[in-house]
Amino acid sequence: MNATTQTYIETVKVSDIPWHRLTTTYGRATDFPAHLKVLWDMKNVDAIDAAGEELAQNIEHQSTLWHATPFALIFLLRIFNKAVEEQGHNEVARHLVKELAELFIIIAECIRDGLMLEHADQLPNFEDMLNEEYLWSEEYDEDEDILRYEEEEVFPDDLFFSFYYYSLQVLLLCKPLLDRNKEHEAVLLDLLTEIKDYGTHCKL
Repeated sequence: MNATTQTYIETVKVSDIPWHRLTTTYGRATDFPAHLKVLWDMKNVDAIDAAGEELAQNIEHQSTLWHATPFALIFLLRIFNKAVEEQGHNEVARHLVKELAELFIIIAECIRDGLMLEHADQLPNFEDMLNEEYLWSEEYDEDEDILRYEEEEVFPDDLFFSFYYYSLQVLLLCKPLLDRNKEHEAVLLDLLTEIKDYGTHCKL
Protein backbone atom coordinates (compact mmCIF):
# COMPACT_ATOMS: atom_id res chain seq x y z
CA MET A 1 0.00 0.00 0.00
CA ASN A 2 1.37 3.40 -0.90
CA ALA A 3 1.57 6.27 1.57
CA THR A 4 -1.10 8.31 -0.21
CA THR A 5 -3.67 5.55 0.16
CA GLN A 6 -2.83 4.91 3.80
CA THR A 7 -2.97 8.60 4.64
CA TYR A 8 -6.38 8.92 2.99
CA ILE A 9 -7.73 5.92 4.90
CA GLU A 10 -6.41 7.29 8.18
CA THR A 11 -7.52 10.91 7.78
CA VAL A 12 -10.71 11.10 5.71
CA LYS A 13 -13.80 12.17 7.69
CA VAL A 14 -17.33 10.82 7.48
CA SER A 15 -18.45 14.29 6.40
CA ASP A 16 -16.02 14.22 3.46
CA ILE A 17 -17.94 11.41 1.75
CA PRO A 18 -21.01 12.21 -0.42
CA TRP A 19 -22.86 9.16 0.87
CA HIS A 20 -26.11 10.15 -0.81
CA ARG A 21 -24.40 9.82 -4.21
CA LEU A 22 -22.86 6.39 -3.62
CA THR A 23 -24.61 3.17 -4.58
CA THR A 24 -25.40 0.27 -2.28
CA THR A 25 -27.17 -3.06 -2.74
CA TYR A 26 -30.58 -1.50 -2.25
CA GLY A 27 -30.14 2.15 -3.20
CA ARG A 28 -27.93 4.92 -1.85
CA ALA A 29 -25.71 5.14 1.26
CA THR A 30 -27.50 8.22 2.65
CA ASP A 31 -28.10 6.62 6.07
CA PHE A 32 -24.59 5.20 6.50
CA PRO A 33 -23.31 8.00 8.77
CA ALA A 34 -26.14 7.36 11.25
CA HIS A 35 -25.51 3.60 11.27
CA LEU A 36 -21.76 4.12 11.70
CA LYS A 37 -22.37 6.42 14.66
CA VAL A 38 -24.47 3.74 16.38
CA LEU A 39 -21.60 1.28 16.04
CA TRP A 40 -19.05 3.85 17.21
CA ASP A 41 -21.10 4.69 20.32
CA MET A 42 -21.37 0.98 21.32
CA LYS A 43 -24.29 1.65 23.66
CA ASN A 44 -26.19 -1.62 23.37
CA VAL A 45 -26.12 -4.87 21.44
CA ASP A 46 -29.60 -4.55 19.90
CA ALA A 47 -28.83 -1.14 18.38
CA ILE A 48 -25.48 -2.39 17.09
CA ASP A 49 -27.03 -5.47 15.52
CA ALA A 50 -29.71 -3.41 13.76
CA ALA A 51 -27.27 -0.83 12.40
CA GLY A 52 -24.71 -3.49 11.53
CA GLU A 53 -27.27 -5.51 9.61
CA GLU A 54 -28.24 -2.46 7.54
CA LEU A 55 -24.61 -1.81 6.68
CA ALA A 56 -23.80 -5.45 5.96
CA GLN A 57 -26.76 -5.89 3.61
CA ASN A 58 -25.89 -2.75 1.69
CA ILE A 59 -22.14 -3.11 1.19
CA GLU A 60 -22.19 -6.70 -0.11
CA HIS A 61 -24.68 -8.86 -1.93
CA GLN A 62 -24.04 -12.18 -3.67
CA SER A 63 -20.28 -11.54 -3.76
CA THR A 64 -20.75 -8.08 -5.25
CA LEU A 65 -19.27 -4.98 -3.63
CA TRP A 66 -20.67 -1.50 -4.20
CA HIS A 67 -19.46 2.07 -4.56
CA ALA A 68 -20.10 2.74 -0.87
CA THR A 69 -18.25 -0.39 0.30
CA PRO A 70 -14.61 0.80 0.49
CA PHE A 71 -15.65 4.07 2.12
CA ALA A 72 -17.82 2.32 4.71
CA LEU A 73 -14.94 -0.04 5.48
CA ILE A 74 -12.68 2.88 6.39
CA PHE A 75 -14.94 3.79 9.28
CA LEU A 76 -15.75 0.18 10.16
CA LEU A 77 -12.00 -0.36 10.53
CA ARG A 78 -11.79 2.55 12.97
CA ILE A 79 -14.75 1.16 14.90
CA PHE A 80 -13.10 -2.28 14.97
CA ASN A 81 -9.91 -0.73 16.32
CA LYS A 82 -11.85 1.05 19.08
CA ALA A 83 -13.79 -2.11 19.95
CA VAL A 84 -10.58 -4.16 20.16
CA GLU A 85 -9.16 -1.61 22.59
CA GLU A 86 -12.30 -1.65 24.76
CA GLN A 87 -13.28 -5.33 24.62
CA GLY A 88 -11.41 -6.16 27.83
CA HIS A 89 -13.87 -4.15 29.92
CA ASN A 90 -16.85 -3.68 27.58
CA GLU A 91 -19.19 -6.55 26.74
CA VAL A 92 -20.76 -4.61 23.86
CA ALA A 93 -17.31 -4.01 22.37
CA ARG A 94 -16.53 -7.75 22.57
CA HIS A 95 -19.73 -8.48 20.69
CA LEU A 96 -18.90 -5.89 18.06
CA VAL A 97 -15.39 -7.25 17.50
CA LYS A 98 -16.85 -10.66 16.65
CA GLU A 99 -19.59 -9.24 14.42
CA LEU A 100 -17.19 -7.04 12.47
CA ALA A 101 -14.69 -9.86 12.06
CA GLU A 102 -17.46 -11.97 10.52
CA LEU A 103 -18.42 -9.14 8.16
CA PHE A 104 -14.79 -8.57 7.18
CA ILE A 105 -14.47 -12.28 6.34
CA ILE A 106 -17.39 -12.00 3.93
CA ILE A 107 -15.87 -8.94 2.27
CA ALA A 108 -12.44 -10.59 2.09
CA GLU A 109 -13.94 -13.66 0.42
CA CYS A 110 -15.58 -11.42 -2.19
CA ILE A 111 -12.26 -9.72 -2.86
CA ARG A 112 -10.40 -13.03 -3.13
CA ASP A 113 -12.95 -14.36 -5.62
CA GLY A 114 -12.89 -11.10 -7.59
CA LEU A 115 -9.13 -11.17 -7.94
CA MET A 116 -9.35 -14.59 -9.57
CA LEU A 117 -11.26 -13.10 -12.48
CA GLU A 118 -9.94 -10.96 -15.30
CA HIS A 119 -10.21 -7.33 -14.28
CA ALA A 120 -9.19 -3.81 -15.21
CA ASP A 121 -6.57 -1.83 -13.31
CA GLN A 122 -7.81 0.14 -10.33
CA LEU A 123 -8.06 3.93 -10.32
CA PRO A 124 -4.76 5.55 -9.25
CA ASN A 125 -6.05 6.92 -5.92
CA PHE A 126 -8.72 5.97 -3.39
CA GLU A 127 -10.40 9.36 -3.62
CA ASP A 128 -10.59 9.10 -7.41
CA MET A 129 -13.75 7.05 -6.84
CA LEU A 130 -15.37 10.31 -5.72
CA ASN A 131 -14.67 12.13 -8.97
CA GLU A 132 -17.80 13.86 -10.20
CA GLU A 133 -18.03 11.61 -13.27
CA TYR A 134 -18.52 8.56 -11.03
CA LEU A 135 -21.04 10.00 -8.58
CA TRP A 136 -24.77 9.54 -9.00
CA SER A 137 -27.25 12.42 -9.03
CA GLU A 138 -27.53 14.83 -6.09
CA GLU A 139 -31.25 14.12 -5.74
CA TYR A 140 -32.30 10.50 -5.35
CA ASP A 141 -34.69 9.42 -8.08
CA GLU A 142 -35.57 5.73 -7.94
CA ASP A 143 -36.72 5.61 -11.57
CA GLU A 144 -33.56 7.33 -12.75
CA ASP A 145 -31.40 4.90 -10.77
CA ILE A 146 -33.28 1.91 -12.20
CA LEU A 147 -32.73 3.21 -15.73
CA ARG A 148 -29.04 3.66 -15.02
CA TYR A 149 -28.78 0.07 -13.79
CA GLU A 150 -30.33 -1.07 -17.05
CA GLU A 151 -27.47 0.47 -19.00
CA GLU A 152 -24.89 -1.93 -20.38
CA GLU A 153 -22.06 -0.49 -18.29
CA VAL A 154 -23.35 0.73 -14.94
CA PHE A 155 -19.83 1.23 -13.58
CA PRO A 156 -16.71 1.70 -15.71
CA ASP A 157 -14.42 -1.31 -15.36
CA ASP A 158 -11.66 0.57 -13.55
CA LEU A 159 -14.15 2.05 -11.07
CA PHE A 160 -15.79 -1.31 -10.41
CA PHE A 161 -12.48 -3.07 -9.74
CA SER A 162 -11.52 -0.19 -7.45
CA PHE A 163 -14.41 -1.17 -5.15
CA TYR A 164 -12.52 -4.42 -4.52
CA TYR A 165 -8.97 -3.14 -4.62
CA TYR A 166 -9.44 -0.30 -2.16
CA SER A 167 -11.66 -2.39 0.11
CA LEU A 168 -8.70 -4.75 0.34
CA GLN A 169 -6.33 -1.90 1.22
CA VAL A 170 -8.57 -1.02 4.16
CA LEU A 171 -8.88 -4.59 5.39
CA LEU A 172 -5.12 -5.14 5.24
CA LEU A 173 -4.74 -2.43 7.87
CA CYS A 174 -6.69 -4.50 10.37
CA LYS A 175 -4.16 -7.37 10.32
CA PRO A 176 -2.15 -6.06 13.31
CA LEU A 177 -5.37 -5.91 15.35
CA LEU A 178 -6.30 -9.56 14.85
CA ASP A 179 -5.88 -12.21 17.51
CA ARG A 180 -5.06 -15.64 16.05
CA ASN A 181 -6.39 -17.26 19.23
CA LYS A 182 -9.92 -16.19 18.30
CA GLU A 183 -11.62 -18.27 15.62
CA HIS A 184 -13.08 -15.57 13.37
CA GLU A 185 -10.05 -13.35 13.61
CA ALA A 186 -7.76 -16.26 12.72
CA VAL A 187 -9.88 -17.01 9.65
CA LEU A 188 -9.75 -13.37 8.60
CA LEU A 189 -6.01 -13.19 9.13
CA ASP A 190 -5.43 -16.27 6.95
CA LEU A 191 -7.71 -14.88 4.24
CA LEU A 192 -5.94 -11.53 4.15
CA THR A 193 -2.55 -13.22 4.04
CA GLU A 194 -3.72 -15.40 1.15
CA ILE A 195 -5.09 -12.42 -0.76
CA LYS A 196 -2.02 -10.29 -0.14
CA ASP A 197 0.25 -13.09 -1.38
CA TYR A 198 -1.91 -13.52 -4.47
CA GLY A 199 -1.96 -9.79 -5.08
CA THR A 200 1.80 -9.56 -4.81
CA HIS A 201 2.18 -12.36 -7.33
CA CYS A 202 -0.19 -10.54 -9.68
CA LYS A 203 1.56 -7.18 -9.09
CA LEU A 204 -1.55 -5.48 -7.74
